[in-house]
Amino acid sequence: MPRPRSLTPAQLADAALAVLDRDGLPGLTMRAVGARLGTSTMALYRYVADRDELEALVVERVLDGVDMRPPLDVPWPDGIRELVHRVRAAVGAHPAVVPLLPAHRHRSPGILRWGEAALAVLTRGGFAGTRRVVAFRALLAYVVGAIQMEHLGALGGPGTAVIAALPRDEFPLLAETARAAGAVGPDDEFGGGLDLLLDGLARQLDG
Repeated sequence: MPRPRSLTPAQLADAALAVLDRDGLPGLTMRAVGARLGTSTMALYRYVADRDELEALVVERVLDGVDMRPPLDVPWPDGIRELVHRVRAAVGAHPAVVPLLPAHRHRSPGILRWGEAALAVLTRGGFAGTRRVVAFRALLAYVVGAIQMEHLGALGGPGTAVIAALPRDEFPLLAETARAAGAVGPDDEFGGGLDLLLDGLARQLDG
C-alpha cells in the first residue's frame, strides 16, 4: 500500500473549514474532511487526535487573518470597537464556526491573543483590578452572545415573526418589540448594543 501523502496543518484546516462552510457543524467529521482531501479517515489521525483537535484547527484558521494588535492611537472605546469588529467580520465569513468559539475560548491562541489586546486597550483606558475583570467579562459576554444571536437567531429570522404573532393580550411588549425589529439591521443591532455596553463602562470609570 502506498504511504499516505503528507499534509500540512494549513491544508487540513482549509479542508475542515470548507466542510464546515458547506455542511455546518454536524457535518464536520473526520470522514468528510478525509474525503475532501482525498485520503482515508484513519490517515487523518496522524495529524489530529480527534474531532476536538480538528475543531481547534478550524477556529485558528478563521482567526488567522485577524489583526490582533491593540489599537492604542485612538480613544479606548474606539479601540475596543475596532477589535470587536475585526473578529465579527472574520466570523461572519464563516458563521458555522460560531458555536466553536465559546467551546475553545480557553485554549485558542487566536482568542487568547484577542483577549490580551482587548485588555491592553481597557488598561490604557483606566480599567484596573476587579473593575477590569468585570469590564472584560462583560465585553466577552457581549461579543460572543451578539455574534451568536446574529447568526443563529437573527432578527430577520423566523423566530421574530413567531414572537410578533404572539397574543397581544398576553405578551403585548414582546409582540410589539418583535414587530419593530424589522426596522433594525444587523449592523445597527450589533453596533447599537456595543455602544450601550461601552457607554456603561465609561460611566463606571467616571463614577
